[in-house]
Amino acid sequence: MLAAFLVEYPFYLVTGFPALRGRLERRRLPFYMTASAVLPYLVSCWGTGQFRVTALVQLAALAVALSLWYTVLPAVPVVDLAFLGLIAAVLLGRYFDRIYQPPYPGVEIAVLGHLALIQIAVLVLIEVRQVPESGIGFIPGWREWTIGFRYYVYFLLIGFPLGLVLRVMRFAPPAPAWKIAGTFLAILWVVALSEEFFFRGVLQGWIEEWTGRRQLALVLTSLVFGAVHLPFRGFPNWRFALLAAVAGWFYGRARNRAGNIRASMVTHALVVTTWRALFV
Repeated sequence: MLAAFLVEYPFYLVTGFPALRGRLERRRLPFYMTASAVLPYLVSCWGTGQFRVTALVQLAALAVALSLWYTVLPAVPVVDLAFLGLIAAVLLGRYFDRIYQPPYPGVEIAVLGHLALIQIAVLVLIEVRQVPESGIGFIPGWREWTIGFRYYVYFLLIGFPLGLVLRVMRFAPPAPAWKIAGTFLAILWVVALSEEFFFRGVLQGWIEEWTGRRQLALVLTSLVFGAVHLPFRGFPNWRFALLAAVAGWFYGRARNRAGNIRASMVTHALVVTTWRALFV
């Protein structure tokens, strides 16, 4: 399992470094992307008896479909939204759970598929679709930290009391410091990085471009962000979706203020870490 993650790791790192992304030849990107999805799966199967041809085909088919999306289809709004919709369907439909079956009880490895999906989609959108980078990266600058923390504090004053009123969270014993730190880094570099890129970096940017109205784009993106959280702890969880939409508005404000998603990544990571550290 460790070997499989180490195989996926360098592919995932490429997403945060423009110089590395730029060195990838566009005509070879489909092969690169397919390899980034298939190789970790093959490695994970060594010695576990989990290899299945159907799972390999499903994984490769998704990678090929995503990598060739804008090669076959035009870059128009309907196609753009369908691309994001496919990503959402894969994640919400737990597509990778059927491919990466637990080799041992309690060992969940479907995150390998999630990491592959993130880096493939980022490469397709930036290198093929040519969307603005929106500041995607692993290390926020001082300005992004400052703005991100500021909007985190703003959300603390509104969002967490709202969550308690809606009864979607309750206080719990604080988590250990080492667990809080690990949670923050994991959220910042995976969950916040991917969600902020797709929602605030891509979708919000597209709506701004299509409508010419920045505030409308912020509101619509926040509503969509809330909607994708409807399945949380049982569908439809309208209360949690409302709280997620409010959080999305603060993330979007941080992005607008900083001019890139690294600030919204900070806000996002701090909010989720606080929730997991102090609430259930």
